Amino acid sequence: MVSVTIATDFTFDDFIEWYPENSTTRYELHDGEIVEMPNPTGKHSKVAGFVLSKLILEIARLGLPYFIPTECVVRSSDARSGYKPDVIVLDENAIADDPRWDKESVITQGSSVRLIVEVVSTNWADDYARRLEEYESLGIAEYWIVDYLGLGGKRFIGSPKMPTVSVYQLIDGEYQVKQFRGSERIESPTFSELTLTVEQLVQAGA
Repeated sequence: MVSVTIATDFTFDDFIEWYPENSTTRYELHDGEIVEMPNPTGKHSKVAGFVLSKLILEIARLGLPYFIPTECVVRSSDARSGYKPDVIVLDENAIADDPRWDKESVITQGSSVRLIVEVVSTNWADDYARRLEEYESLGIAEYWIVDYLGLGGKRFIGSPKMPTVSVYQLIDGEYQVKQFRGSERIESPTFSELTLTVEQLVQAGA
């Protein structure tokens, strides 16, 4: 399934005001266009949930001042787009300075975010291009692309294509990437003691 554009020429504020309350359909704003996002497959949801559970356990184990909300929208730096990540880790201390969080669950400052995780679906180009560029521009410190089926283009994950987790770290305003496959432990700048391999994610999505 692919995303479907349902409205155009919307500002971010228009999008937030328009968003249906208690909607079971997920919408995002892409360069002024409201897009209905395809429902995730069961396997996609299972992998995202597995990552979320691992991060929650690590936050609790180390007593870190982070939390993972059930809902939020990340506003792009130019306020033309709004994204709903699969998993987002927020900083309890920094979020207090994000002006739209308390009333709208809107993230406007990259400093509020410790980590965003996107699990790749058939519309993989969004994760490797659009979101990557937007998260970098906003100053998101760490961004994972969990490509547990090896769907991404060869220019992103190499050849032969295989399940890959790409960890992007913001260094001097630009993303630098490390990629992990198979039994390699995923190295996270935010969660340096995290014990998680690509194989575990593949098994979660089996």
